[in-house]
Amino acid sequence: ACILMALALRVAIVQAAGSDEAATPEFYTAQVKPVFQANCYRCHGGFNHRGGLNLETRAGMLKGGKDGPVLVPGDPAKSLLVRLIRHEGPPNDPMPMPPKSPSISDADIATVTRWIQAGAIMPQ
Repeated sequence: ACILMALALRVAIVQAAGSDEAATPEFYTAQVKPVFQANCYRCHGGFNHRGGLNLETRAGMLKGGKDGPVLVPGDPAKSLLVRLIRHEGPPNDPMPMPPKSPSISDADIATVTRWIQAGAIMPQ
């Protein structure tokens, strides 16, 4: 029953997002995960969860770290992750990420933003 419910939810999310390929697990695997691997996993992946944040799982992003959740599926403007990788936000926000140069490219930021807007779907 849980599997059917999860499948129905995934279908509903994909339908709500229209035909946007960003609403698929394959988009995450091919487009988003490489951005995280190149820029984020050194500190927030594997055995490293600096600040309590694990970016390798959706649950880890929804739980967030010491500064709270970093992901609000469907709403990049409310997702702390987007503000941090754009290096924007009020002075009391956590440190922009990644903290050292080079910054994440505008194209990669757009990819992550599009993925979040489409519901932040990841493989199970």
